[in-house]
Amino acid sequence: MASADLRAELDCSICLSLYTDPVSLRCGHYFCRSCIVSALDAQEAAGVYSCPDCRAEYPGRPALEKNRKLGNIVERFLSTQPDMEETGIFCTYCDSPVPAVRTCLQCEASFCEKHLSRHSKSSEHTLVEPTATPKESKCSKHKEALKYYCPIDAAFICASCCVAGDHKGHDVELLDVASEKEKEKLRKYLKELNPQKANIKAKLLNLQDRQRNIREKASDKRKNVRKLFMDIKEQLEIAEKKALSEISRQEEKIVSQISDLIKKLEIEEDELSRKMRHVEEMCHVTDPIRLLRESDITVCGHGDDEDTGGDGGEGRSEDGLDEVLISLTLHRSMRDIVTNVTSELGLHVPDILLDEDTANRYLKISEDLKTATRTKSKPRMFFYYAKVLSRCGFSSGRHYWEVEWDQKGKCDIGMSYPSIKREGWQSCNMYNDKSWCLYMSGAGCGVRHHSVGSLLSVDTTCPRLGVFLDYEAGRLSFYQLCDPIRHLHTFTASFSELLHVAFCVEDEASVRIIS
Repeated sequence: MASADLRAELDCSICLSLYTDPVSLRCGHYFCRSCIVSALDAQEAAGVYSCPDCRAEYPGRPALEKNRKLGNIVERFLSTQPDMEETGIFCTYCDSPVPAVRTCLQCEASFCEKHLSRHSKSSEHTLVEPTATPKESKCSKHKEALKYYCPIDAAFICASCCVAGDHKGHDVELLDVASEKEKEKLRKYLKELNPQKANIKAKLLNLQDRQRNIREKASDKRKNVRKLFMDIKEQLEIAEKKALSEISRQEEKIVSQISDLIKKLEIEEDELSRKMRHVEEMCHVTDPIRLLRESDITVCGHGDDEDTGGDGGEGRSEDGLDEVLISLTLHRSMRDIVTNVTSELGLHVPDILLDEDTANRYLKISEDLKTATRTKSKPRMFFYYAKVLSRCGFSSGRHYWEVEWDQKGKCDIGMSYPSIKREGWQSCNMYNDKSWCLYMSGAGCGVRHHSVGSLLSVDTTCPRLGVFLDYEAGRLSFYQLCDPIRHLHTFTASFSELLHVAFCVEDEASVRIIS
């Protein structure tokens, strides 16, 4: 059919529906604007854009050209096919598909305007709206048109059914009346559905806005990360040049000193060779007076030679590269790079030390004040539980640090106000509104605050955790530092006091702050 072929040409290859606001790419293929925009957004993460039809690639995001002529063709096609689109019922007697306007129940055939004018006008030939199943519009028993509806039996009936059939005496309604009543019910129901649809529409728009915002933020974040790594590469190149320059400087200095010593020793070697030849000549002199006179001079000259220091000892203090200086040059450069990166990310990496004065008597604190281990050697008693706080607290800023559990016993890792109770079960990190913690053991992992918590699915074979605190935003997050890094949980709160790092360990467990 020509219309079907035309319809196929007007379908978008992505949504398989008629074009809506059609646009084209440089390769000549057409799409709905919303369809191709979504496709290009999905390709943005890979950084390579291509046509969904021919796969032609573009170095950057391609421009979309609006095609008004194609849009007009689609609108004209829809305007000339209203009945076909709505009913799909065609004239029985036309050679080509022409939309039907009426169906005869007696003839069980459909007619266009042309053939309807030639149709019988007899009352036996009941005409109805176009239908593909005219038999269903006739009474199966009396073969008459269905004109009534019986609410008692919920059945469609003909006139004979009302007069002498099974529905005699029933309070029946004309189909149009029954239909109008049903429409009224549907309109009432539709009014009830409209608010629901509006609510769903609002939620949909909100989700679409969120989706668009996430894509925009992700795009901006990708640009920032690319710029950050470009800066890091530049700084690494500068650090490399500094280290190589220091090596070359030391090499040139030491090699120059050694060259000077080599020249000096070569001169001394030549002088010594000359003296040795002279001595050999004296050994063959037969004149005693000459021999004794020149031999005395030679011996005196030999004494002078011993004071020349010609063995190269003057260069021994600098006979190798200063590797410590090279390492310090590299270390300082790397430290500056890390400092710049953390500054760019808006993070502060604090040097956290544990406060021995707050440690429970069953806790042993390491000499570097970084590790808390469950033991029975400490006499002090600050907390009821085996718990300790950090020396310093946080009252502002964004901070990040890492913690490692030795995978023994049980441990709580979190943060606490210094005003937390010291005695009783409320001094535990889990059971009060002054602390937030993540707990780990061989049995599993979970989070808890003020006796409310939940279990987490965590791989306990990866014992290192990252902790992020954004004080002003009221956010405390925990991450598992496996590959890839995994977000475990985020607490949200309005912090009102200093926050101290808080550990609680049981059953010989050990927790360490990683610098």
